[in-house]
Amino acid sequence: MARVLTTVDDVRARFAALRRPLAFFDGPGGTQVPDSVIDAIAACLRDANANLGGPFETSRRADELLALAHDTAARFLNAAPGETVFGQNMTTLNFALSRTASRGWQAGDEIVCTYLDHDGNVSPWLEIAHDRGLTVRFAEIDEHCRLDVGHLASLLSERTRVVAFPWAANSVGTVTPVAEIAALAHEAGALAWVDAVHYGPHGPIDVAAADVDVLVCSPYKFYGPHLGLAYVREAVGSTWRPYKVRPADSRFETGTLAHELLAGFVAAVEYIDSIGWEWIREHEAALGQRFLDGLPGGWRLHGVPSMEGRVPTFALTHGAVRPQEACERLGERGFATWSGNYYAVEIMRRLGLPDGALRIGIVHYNTEQEVDRLLEALAAIA
Repeated sequence: MARVLTTVDDVRARFAALRRPLAFFDGPGGTQVPDSVIDAIAACLRDANANLGGPFETSRRADELLALAHDTAARFLNAAPGETVFGQNMTTLNFALSRTASRGWQAGDEIVCTYLDHDGNVSPWLEIAHDRGLTVRFAEIDEHCRLDVGHLASLLSERTRVVAFPWAANSVGTVTPVAEIAALAHEAGALAWVDAVHYGPHGPIDVAAADVDVLVCSPYKFYGPHLGLAYVREAVGSTWRPYKVRPADSRFETGTLAHELLAGFVAAVEYIDSIGWEWIREHEAALGQRFLDGLPGGWRLHGVPSMEGRVPTFALTHGAVRPQEACERLGERGFATWSGNYYAVEIMRRLGLPDGALRIGIVHYNTEQEVDRLLEALAAIA
């Protein structure tokens, strides 16, 4: 059993990418990967580069890797191995699964999304609604960008087929009450369909405890390679007729997967296991509070003003500097951040921010010193 890491220096020593002056606050767009993930990808290409089902060494290793990846995904999500699905990315998986789920829906059926959602859990439903004559409704948020669960409940009816919502918002960092929303969806006879892409690097995902039906996430957001991962509850997925071709054993996977990326995914989960969620959450919460406490005057935070009910992702605006300009100035000073809407289209419209916001994303490999330097830079550029 690997020792539990207790310092950020221990963590950072495992990332060659962090051995540079650039401070990474761009985690919501994709995290850096530990060296063990890079090594696992290279080892797969070197030692298991074959298709499945062959009576020779490299093919047997590929078979073992595929089984291990599904077992690892099931453990990571607390699902059964047969309930996990790999694909090119979250959005591609979501398009395929949403199309499959909606085969039998009729005109007049309804889908509920939220203003917190990333477009990857909105546009698939809008496209289906366009094709089938469905209605998409949006659940409101409050003044601190928290989901209005009461309003969501008021939107549900016997015509609701899906409640699509994020575990955490990639824009403002809000964490939603996943189990409560899933229960409301089920009471209405609808599916609970969760986008956990943004929550993935910040805390454990337990699909059984949350009682959700479909969950999608992206390993490249939690220290792995560019890949999509989904959970589909067996009792739900077994009733669907999937869109697929015959030469693919998995019910919802089509064609040959990127085996080397599966190896990287396994290594990413092993990396998280070696640190432990408790340390990750405590360290991120402390850094997030440090950032909030030191936010310079003139900057407006859009979202929950404390670390309760959020992850350390912060959307900021300033009256004197546009988000893109702020992002560029920070880049010149050695900080990686993002600006715009980051495909969280609905919430930026809802907040009246046509230029979006500056997004600061903290993850567990960030340090107190980086946060302090960032706060100084924010004061200097505005």
